[in-house]
Amino acid sequence: MPHDSSRIVENNQRLPALIYLLAAGVFLMGTSEFLIAGILPEISQDLGISVVQAGVMITVFAIGMIVGTPTMAALTLKLSRRVALSVSLIVFAAGHVVVAVAGSYTIILVARFFTALATGGFWAVSAVVAAQAVSSSMSSRAVGVVLGGGMVANVLGVPLGSFVGQTIGWRGLFWALAVLAIVGSVAMFRLIPSDPAMTNPPSLRAEIKALGDPRVLLILACCITVTGSAMTVYSFIAPLLIDRTGLPNSAVPLVLIAYGIGAAASSYLGGRAGDRNPFKLFFIAAGTTSAILISLIFLSRFAVSTVILVTLLGAFGMATNPVLIGKAVRYAKDAPTLSSAMCTSMFNLGTAAGTAIAGPTLNSSLGANGPVVVGAAVSILYFVPLLILVRIPNR
Repeated sequence: MPHDSSRIVENNQRLPALIYLLAAGVFLMGTSEFLIAGILPEISQDLGISVVQAGVMITVFAIGMIVGTPTMAALTLKLSRRVALSVSLIVFAAGHVVVAVAGSYTIILVARFFTALATGGFWAVSAVVAAQAVSSSMSSRAVGVVLGGGMVANVLGVPLGSFVGQTIGWRGLFWALAVLAIVGSVAMFRLIPSDPAMTNPPSLRAEIKALGDPRVLLILACCITVTGSAMTVYSFIAPLLIDRTGLPNSAVPLVLIAYGIGAAASSYLGGRAGDRNPFKLFFIAAGTTSAILISLIFLSRFAVSTVILVTLLGAFGMATNPVLIGKAVRYAKDAPTLSSAMCTSMFNLGTAAGTAIAGPTLNSSLGANGPVVVGAAVSILYFVPLLILVRIPNR
């Protein structure tokens, strides 16, 4: 995408309103992506399937993000940004309508997949727009605010969705999200300014070439392990809290709020810290996340310790996401769109792989603690690409 110098803001100025509009869109889509974790029992009972099968709705969405994010980024490379973002929201709304009315489990999975394609396209374009709307010294902060919309979804959207799903049914919740997406589509098209004339249109070849930078590839490996640890546990938080910790169903939304508060705060603060010393942040977050998950394996039978550790997992497990995207965009230089898209894709690859491995462990001797064991093992792998990356000269 072309660099619009008129939108650059200095370090001592506030972020432009555009950043917060993008964050609102990410909030809506983040709510849809993660709310399944809070209403797994309701979906399971309504469709007559097991909780493990209901959890496949999370895995399928993640797979859609893996495939859709780079694909949609490439297909919309030469489109106006406001058109790409608006169309993504319209497709997102259509997918939710299908899920709300469908009685077939297969149709629901297909709809979730196509909804994820639209979500991936939106996230990829919005991250690049955010990074290029400010100076390079503020790019991690700007991306952190936009991705913070997804974290705020954990604080407000997902717990609220869990309450709504338990009150009026999970299908009504999907209708509400569809309506909000249509409203958001109109707002995006009206409020985002049209792109200036492209004197140098984006090149898909240049975008693909940028992915060959070893630093970008290592960042992508980091993205896989980040969500492969934290989101694996988050996706199966309801069985952990109900079956192992012994909390009632009504407590699940409250714990989700605690996790979301930690994640939202870390997305914003992590973005600021990442602008100053990204590698220090990477290692602190990775080490703390591993310690939290290992502790949770042994302490998940106790309510107080579980709630505290889940809150800390939100704070440290998601702290590096905006910084990783900011680094990928910076390493890719003038061809950032596909690198940003691949970050989002790899975040979801980590979620898909983690949930696919962790789901069957619920029926093993590990029980509801199985996803925690999987998450802890993946978190240790985060150090492998980090240690290699830190030794590559930052040319």
